[in-house]
Amino acid sequence: MRRIKRYFVDIGYLSLNKYCEELCGDNVEIERFDEGVIAVLSDGLGSGVKANILATLTSKIAVTMIKNGLTIEDVVNTIINTLPTCKVRNLAYSTFTIIYILHSGECYIARFDNPPVLLKREGKVIPIQEEEILISGRKVKEIKINLKKEDTLISISDGVLNAGVGVILNLGWDIDNIGKYIKKIPLNLASLSIAKKIISTCNHLYQEIPGDDTTVVILKLTNAKHSTIFTGPPLNEEDDRMVVGKLIKGEGKKIVCGGTAAKIVARELNQEIEIDMENIKEDIPPIGHIKDIDLVTEGVLTLKKVLEILENYKTSKHHIDDIFKNNQYKNGVYMILKILLDESTHINFLVGRSINPAHKDIDFPNNLSSKLEIVKEIKERLEDLGKIVNIEYY
Repeated sequence: MRRIKRYFVDIGYLSLNKYCEELCGDNVEIERFDEGVIAVLSDGLGSGVKANILATLTSKIAVTMIKNGLTIEDVVNTIINTLPTCKVRNLAYSTFTIIYILHSGECYIARFDNPPVLLKREGKVIPIQEEEILISGRKVKEIKINLKKEDTLISISDGVLNAGVGVILNLGWDIDNIGKYIKKIPLNLASLSIAKKIISTCNHLYQEIPGDDTTVVILKLTNAKHSTIFTGPPLNEEDDRMVVGKLIKGEGKKIVCGGTAAKIVARELNQEIEIDMENIKEDIPPIGHIKDIDLVTEGVLTLKKVLEILENYKTSKHHIDDIFKNNQYKNGVYMILKILLDESTHINFLVGRSINPAHKDIDFPNNLSSKLEIVKEIKERLEDLGKIVNIEYY
């Protein structure tokens, strides 16, 4: 029997709240399961608390029902019968886009009154043309397609289309121009990075005063991209060789954080450590080089800085390249973040639990010395960003 290729669905999404609103009137729900992923983008009518509640109800109903095998007819009927219709404008109180992707690449899209879904394939960007069906008197558009490796789906709320209306653009950012912009975004960026690029441009078009809730959802079908990070010496020295072997045999990028960990790797590989002194910063120690290792950095200070940036990264409009701007090259914090955020879907930490000898005789602040806690928090932040993260302790 031919084995069906299983890909990974990389997901990223980001929203702008309408100016002066604390809550976004759009809502995104993501549900991963063994066979694939369900993503729902819902746009509540109006803005603020009421729109947020209606959009949240819509997206949660849709995800729950699709996950349990119910049809789009069942979903639409339930939403129509659960949420009211605006009598003044004769509009549904909430619109939605449902995207259901299996790891094999099979994809189902259903859309009710949201803007078209865009497909980026082999450098071209086109709106997906669905077929129209009638459910309870409502026009719903749906399609089944087979996605290829590196295909990217872009789902948006109408706040993206409205960006710049009457400010920079007379008629807003229409679907064709949005497609042209997306076409220029580098192919190697992760889904969240693509979402940040689009949302940042929307914010610029609104001149940082969004006139509508604005949301972008990106789903990219890709191979799993692995990275392994070794930090901290193992409790037992006899485990050094095993841990270094696991690092070297791991798929994808290989990162070593910490001077002691770097010495262990260099010793076990019979290699030298070279320190790069060209780009030293007061708050970011220099990087090093070991043959067959992609990145070597200092430990606690670097990881703490990584955590600080990750803490607000999910909601920030700024991509990692924008945060560091011209200072990213040979900057250990940037280089780790770039690998984790744009070059990895699956991340494995190999964490030694022995106390670093360099910290024993120094009055080292507790919040810096607790490397285990820092790694745990980094894991939580990365999982919030859709990464698959594992920690192995030694």
